Amino acid sequence: MASASILSIFRNRAFLKLFLASFTSNLGSVIGMTAFTFFLLKRYAHMPAYTAITEMMYSMPTLAVFFLVGVAADRMDRQKITIYSNWISAALTLLLLGAVMTGWMPLIFALLFLRSAVNKFFFPAEAALVQGILTKEEYTMSAGLNQMVQSIFMLFGSGLGLLAFVWIGVEGAILIDAISYIVSALLIRMNRFSESVRLPNGKISWKQIHPAMILKDFGEGFTYILGNRLLFFLILGFFLFGIVNGGFAVMMMYMLKYKLDPAGYEATSVLNGILFGLGILIGSIFSPMLANKMKLYRLLIMGLFVTGILTVVGGYAPTLAIYLAVLTLASIFIAPINVALGGWLPQIVDPKMMGRVEGWISPLMMLAQTATLGLIALIYPKWISVESLFLMVGGAILIVAVLYALTLPRYAKRGEQALQTADASTETV
Repeated sequence: MASASILSIFRNRAFLKLFLASFTSNLGSVIGMTAFTFFLLKRYAHMPAYTAITEMMYSMPTLAVFFLVGVAADRMDRQKITIYSNWISAALTLLLLGAVMTGWMPLIFALLFLRSAVNKFFFPAEAALVQGILTKEEYTMSAGLNQMVQSIFMLFGSGLGLLAFVWIGVEGAILIDAISYIVSALLIRMNRFSESVRLPNGKISWKQIHPAMILKDFGEGFTYILGNRLLFFLILGFFLFGIVNGGFAVMMMYMLKYKLDPAGYEATSVLNGILFGLGILIGSIFSPMLANKMKLYRLLIMGLFVTGILTVVGGYAPTLAIYLAVLTLASIFIAPINVALGGWLPQIVDPKMMGRVEGWISPLMMLAQTATLGLIALIYPKWISVESLFLMVGGAILIVAVLYALTLPRYAKRGEQALQTADASTETV
């Protein structure tokens, strides 16, 4: 059943090209940025804050463009947004290559910031395109497929990044990153989307785009979220997920380099990535099946509780073997979380509002992620231990689990009842 559903999705040529475009650019970024992380840890081993600052350069731009990206995805041509985002990112990546050769860190951080800002326009537009070309029955399967791809990146991304760093250097890895953006842009350009998918709110001229309209549309997104209590509490949880992402971005590398395996952390981090990705891959295989057997909110809450507990336990693991085993087990339960969220949001959000809803999710997550990374850069390792980082992240996951357990079942049932009432009214008419 699952394989047949996946095959049916891939028979959709528009989805296939979008999927390949996303896969290509993500793979290039994983290789390039993983190699860049190893470059920082090797050349600036005495400055662990550089790793956290680099992650901040990925998240901070959201706070600068958050009020634009969702409005752009709903008002402008979504296909052109994804294409131009890739072209500009490729150009900035080539400039980053030159900056790395000079070794001037302020310029490197500035280019990472700019490239990340451009990328923020890509994802809401791509998510809205995917929503427009799939049926509601295919959303969960698509989310499971995307999760499988992410797990493959985790399985092989760190290894490929390390191999690229060793064989062709950080410069070669960044060049691969630039090429991947170019290939992604060409794949999306080959696609043909209907106007209703590209421009669900109709065509608009540049003269109509002005600050008042942008603020109005952004405010409409906020009003729409407040009017849907189920959506509101889901997005409230995304803020805490930002804390989780910020911690996970650096704490696993810190655990290996500064506690469990200082001498061989590079090879061990690859092994950690492989096991983590393997766990998510296993979870991704079973998650769509579970989503067909149980309510999505139950799948989501279960995954959060188990992942939160195991994350805390992993931080206090006394040996490397126990740490790897616990984190691998936790990764199996991360997949149901992502599949449930990825399959649920498109079902409850109006396609005409998808960009503006995505435009609120990203800044909330990135605000929390940036604040978390900034806090880590300031207080680690001077005032807190690496174990405390795991306690903080695991605690945030458990808070989301409790929040969702108290709210989602109630509002999900209300939504189902309202839908049944609407269907019955339609049949009566």
